[in-house]
Amino acid sequence: MAKYETISVKVSADLKEKITHYGVKTGEVVRKALQSEVRRRQLEEIEKQLEPLRTVLSKINSEDVVASIREDRDQG
Repeated sequence: MAKYETISVKVSADLKEKITHYGVKTGEVVRKALQSEVRRRQLEEIEKQLEPLRTVLSKINSEDVVASIREDRDQG
């Protein structure tokens, strides 16, 4: 079972009024927004980690890779 933590957010009185008026489910909206932001940052982190590989991979000739795969298949 998942463990949950409680967070709180301060909003202006005007925004709170509009949230109530429109029946916005704040928990659902905040949860989705936080999940989206975390996903975005995870992807950003992964991209930074992959950056050194781009340099190495850009030097590899795709034709050489294809030839190597075909050679392995022919031997197998």
